[in-house]
Amino acid sequence: MEKHFQILIIGGGTGGIMVAAQLKNKQPGLSIAIIEPSEKHYYQPAFTLVGAGTYKMEKTIMEEASLIPSGVEWIKDKATILRPEENKVETEKCGSIGYDYLIVAAGLVYDLSLIAGLEEALAKGVVCSNYIDPEYTWKCLQGFKGGNAIFTQPTTPIKCGGAPQKIMYLAADYFKRKGLDKKTNVVFATPGSVIFGVKVIAETLMKVIHRYNVHFKPFYAPVKIDPDKKIAYFQNIAPDENKCVVNEGNVLGERVQGQSVIEIPFDFLHLAPPQVAPGFLIKSGLCNEAGWLNVDINSLQHKTYPNIFGLGDVAALPTAKTGAAIRKQAPVVVDNILKLLAHKPADNKSYDGYSSCPLVTGYGKMTLAEFNYKNEFTPDPMLKFMLVFNSYKEHWRLWLLKKYMLPYMYWNKMMKGKM
Repeated sequence: MEKHFQILIIGGGTGGIMVAAQLKNKQPGLSIAIIEPSEKHYYQPAFTLVGAGTYKMEKTIMEEASLIPSGVEWIKDKATILRPEENKVETEKCGSIGYDYLIVAAGLVYDLSLIAGLEEALAKGVVCSNYIDPEYTWKCLQGFKGGNAIFTQPTTPIKCGGAPQKIMYLAADYFKRKGLDKKTNVVFATPGSVIFGVKVIAETLMKVIHRYNVHFKPFYAPVKIDPDKKIAYFQNIAPDENKCVVNEGNVLGERVQGQSVIEIPFDFLHLAPPQVAPGFLIKSGLCNEAGWLNVDINSLQHKTYPNIFGLGDVAALPTAKTGAAIRKQAPVVVDNILKLLAHKPADNKSYDGYSSCPLVTGYGKMTLAEFNYKNEFTPDPMLKFMLVFNSYKEHWRLWLLKKYMLPYMYWNKMMKGKM
């Protein structure tokens, strides 16, 4: 007989576990199941610190079974397609599962094919990525002897938009401490037009960039990697912008190829992989034109199917894909589903796009970017209890928040539905 649940959740990551725990805390009698194939749950925000040798990888991992809330059924399987007209989810091994309400918290997946040569470069160990193997990033940093150290990111949305530059600041600090800074060119190549979208944070980060003598390259979109010659190719996506030029004096060995492709040789290359929504979701017809789950940006309710909600990295929300964003999204989803269960309208539209990027700027230093859909700086008033009054500036106490307090809050509060 086909299984059926009041609430079915796809994804046992941050969003799925938080929503399940909050729902159970509020209404213990609900029948809830989570579809999640992985036996391990990762605290990904610490990957940056692992990649810089200041956090142990094993501390980022917990058994998934230990996080599934009491009374929630764990279906250790993969969703293969959604049938929203029938209120069903097809799975790889367990067949069809029915639901009254569906919560999609499926995260995203890496699509290495979107940058030519990337898969081969990763396989050969020529390129490192905190997103894929932060311990290997640390190994590469330790083996670096000087030359061009390039940090870049794709044109797709990525989880934790600040991560590609966080590891760059830590690497630049590491090179300085090892006496390598004088024979190293640290390059930050990004398809974006600015270092960060929030003005006061961008001002702080530009000072950091000058401090480390970083070659900041806006409008550089990575398109190809040659793993044998160790050359990265970038498309100049705004050829009319004067900022996107071959470095004066050409200390990087940049060459323009054709009209708008720039090649830069590298001795170290860290890259955030291109990221897309899971294939089963795209083929289920629930995504918008950009390929992300088509939900209302304030209520997180699906625009076509009112009994489907989405949150986290998979959702089509014009804000940064972070765990901090999920912390503010989960209560809105929970409230709306409980209202629907009580035959009331799902009228909670209070999610304002809040997200947060803890931007580590060196060992022992951090600035905290908190913002909304309008890119307004919205610092948490609770920071003053940490004696942090200007969180847009670098502060050692914010480093302590990142390294010690946030992981504790994640495992002991967020994962238990207590915040």
